[in-house]
Amino acid sequence: MKKHKLYIDGRYVEPTSGRSLPSVNPYTGQVWAEIPDAGVADVEAAVAAAERAYRDTWRRTSGVARAAMMLKLAGLIESHAQRMGIIESTDNGKIVRETQPQMKWVGRQLRFFAGYADKLFGQHIPLDQQDALDYLVHEPYGVVALITAWNSPLALLANKLAPALAAGNCVVVKPSEHASVSTLEFAALVEEAGFPPGVFNVVTGGAETGRALVDARGVARVSFTGSPGVGREIAAAAGRRLVPVTLELGGKSPNIVFDDADVGKAVVGALAGIFGATGQTCVAGSRLLVQRGVYDEVVRRVAERAALIRMGDPTDPATEMGTVANEPQFRRILGAIEGAKASGASLVTGGARAVGANLDSGYFIQPTVFADVSNRSELAQEEIFGPVLAIIPFDTEAEAIAMANDSRFGLAAGIWSNDLSRVMRVSREIQAGSIWVNTYRAVAAQAPFGGFKESGIGRERGEAGLREYLTTKNVMIDFSNAERDPFAIKS
Repeated sequence: MKKHKLYIDGRYVEPTSGRSLPSVNPYTGQVWAEIPDAGVADVEAAVAAAERAYRDTWRRTSGVARAAMMLKLAGLIESHAQRMGIIESTDNGKIVRETQPQMKWVGRQLRFFAGYADKLFGQHIPLDQQDALDYLVHEPYGVVALITAWNSPLALLANKLAPALAAGNCVVVKPSEHASVSTLEFAALVEEAGFPPGVFNVVTGGAETGRALVDARGVARVSFTGSPGVGREIAAAAGRRLVPVTLELGGKSPNIVFDDADVGKAVVGALAGIFGATGQTCVAGSRLLVQRGVYDEVVRRVAERAALIRMGDPTDPATEMGTVANEPQFRRILGAIEGAKASGASLVTGGARAVGANLDSGYFIQPTVFADVSNRSELAQEEIFGPVLAIIPFDTEAEAIAMANDSRFGLAAGIWSNDLSRVMRVSREIQAGSIWVNTYRAVAAQAPFGGFKESGIGRERGEAGLREYLTTKNVMIDFSNAERDPFAIKS
């Protein structure tokens, strides 16, 4: 068992609080690492280090130089993908078949945004006044706080870190206390890549650490991925200081199968949408809306394949579904399943803790499918964040759209149809930030990601993600040398 330290100002340091938190392997149920529980003083030290680095070094570092360090870091994380993937799988129970490719995704994000670092072009603005020059420049905020969730620590960090660095910001990262080890190990790669001390800092801990970071006076912007409840708290705290936020929150995403779809592909997409990552993903297609013409076939095929999903050691490449990440989440999911049973939803498969060889010690939940679910039920309206699928029948296109939008969330949606006109109509009407057609859970560094309604504020990835970490300055130069009336408005 390794005891980890905070990473502040280019060094691994003990927390001044002297406190630590256990990190439990959700497969074995045993403590496998200890992480620091940072106090207010530690957070303030990290923010101060980031402020110094920004003021003294980073703000004067050219885009070419920033890009070179980002590219080196990309190569390092790619070369350490196997090791880092195993660390994350051990920490949060996600299968290594997903965590190791996610390390390659981190590299892809760094490479994509490195290309922007020396291309933060401004703009000349023509004015009514001919003897004046007006231009705008895009500048970094300075120090930004990056707060990530436990389901995909480094992949989520890459969504924030890559554009933040390309834009010229320094960062203080706070990963979830349930999965911090990979982020602390990643700090060593940042150092090896040659980033100046203080540009990248990591503080770990629970709610106290997070509150201290959001409240820190030196933090000029906050980016958070997590639950809507915590997102509201962060937005309120940041709002008291008039600090802008990016919030990537929850979802209850509709995955819509029309009767003209390729049913085989749709079934695979439905399975990947909800049982990939054990359903612990904000874009999980947890509501499967199926047109009645293919409803019975889809329910049968989804249930049959779900029952065959291979569960086991997340670090075994043969495992198809790992554990729930931590015990509190494990209990919440089981509670939601029992609530759905009590409400009268039709349980088709699963519905309990998974037991058996190599499963008894871990937080395993059977892939669970409910059919004939009401779209207004708690099962269909509340985010469970686990391997629980609600299948809902519909008759018409208009009904499918109404059901899809009847949610306080609006993060993602899937459309399965071979009718191009229908795809265009439905994608136009669905209230969601990302819509996949005849696929699901696909990602691209170039494609912006974010939600409508309670699914969040702002965008990550793509050029839109870069803009989250830049602010605009306007410069107006009067070169007329003319004396003007001091009390008249100049235009």
